[in-house]
Amino acid sequence: MAMSKSTNTYNRQTWEDADFPILCQTCLGDNPYIRMLKDKYGKECKICSRPFTIFRWCPGVKMRFKKTEICQTCAKLKNACQTCILDLEYGLPIKVRDKALGMKNEVPMSDVNKEYYITNAERKFKEEGEASGALEGKAQAPSDLLLKLARTAPYYKRNRPHICSFWVKGECKRGEECPFRHEKPTDPDDPLADQNIKDRFYGEVDPVADKLLRRADEMPRLDKPEDRSITTVYLGNLSAAITEKDLRDNLYQYGEIRNIHISERQQCAFVTFTNRSAAEHCVDSTFEKLIINGRRLTVRWGKSQGKFEERDILGGDQPKTEPVPGIPSELPPPPSEVQQNYFNIAPTLAPPITAVSMIPPPAEEYGARFRVPFIGAPLPMRPAPMMMTVPPFIPRPIGLPPVAPMYPPPRVGLGIYYPSMDPSRLGAKPE
Repeated sequence: MAMSKSTNTYNRQTWEDADFPILCQTCLGDNPYIRMLKDKYGKECKICSRPFTIFRWCPGVKMRFKKTEICQTCAKLKNACQTCILDLEYGLPIKVRDKALGMKNEVPMSDVNKEYYITNAERKFKEEGEASGALEGKAQAPSDLLLKLARTAPYYKRNRPHICSFWVKGECKRGEECPFRHEKPTDPDDPLADQNIKDRFYGEVDPVADKLLRRADEMPRLDKPEDRSITTVYLGNLSAAITEKDLRDNLYQYGEIRNIHISERQQCAFVTFTNRSAAEHCVDSTFEKLIINGRRLTVRWGKSQGKFEERDILGGDQPKTEPVPGIPSELPPPPSEVQQNYFNIAPTLAPPITAVSMIPPPAEEYGARFRVPFIGAPLPMRPAPMMMTVPPFIPRPIGLPPVAPMYPPPRVGLGIYYPSMDPSRLGAKPE
């Protein structure tokens, strides 16, 4: 069955004639003034084998020329780029997208069935528009796996020139003017070195997709805490522009919020939900993909604020360490009946405390209980000198009559209390 331009035979009306290709941002390049070469029916599609319009362009400086590889009908069926055969929305291989969304490949691989299927799909696109075909290749609902693996910026490194085969052999004579890369090629045994457009389109054997799926399995996951009383979600990496209203507007859809506390100094926030199910739904839906005001936030579970148990205070569950030589071992805890008594003394009843006054005892009681010597004139029988002792203060109950001062009266008749007061020492003569 000939499908060349020179033949005027079977299915000539289904050949594609487009004005602009379906490309992703990476393949299109960063040059806003790009120029394209258009070749009507220039080549056959590598999927359906029908002639289509070829577009060729250079994405930017020091990049290789690129061209479309598949027709627009096949690109619409998979919502893929005509050049790199990657998803237009997430920039991922078709195999990764189909596995994340649970989609199955409905495009047949045999020649007759494939031609019939694509012809009906193209007719459907013309009658009902592109929205009818979007159900087959475009993601209708977000997926956690796609949001984790998706590229947020174009990857222009993919547009670099190919490696110079003459330089690998050591025979390149162009030097710096060579438009190809002078780099060491990858290992030929590497699976990434052997890629096929048909396998990438059908998602059968795609080493790039397998590598991304293995990376997704190794990504960190946030485990749920065992304490069911924890309903607080920690949000880190906040900026000063994010307010409480922004957090509430982005998180109210996961459940009823009890409280939001923002710490401007630590650049974090604590969102407390009314129940545990709402907190789990929020963490599962926002982990590693919560973006507010263009800033990606860190989502973690809050820590328990419960009281310490007795076993934690006594070190019941703490790991035991080896004792240091030369230091006595730890004493065992006291019995339960004397844990509250430090000196192990039996409790006694203290006497009742009554109101007391600060009135000293009377002079009669003071003189009868204590002996206070005084220094004076020589006596016939002078006792040995004694040190004056201060009696202890005894509080006096309220209600007793007032008493005289406790100081003893001075001894009359001596007149001399200290040697310096003796007039004979100053030269006076007695009368």
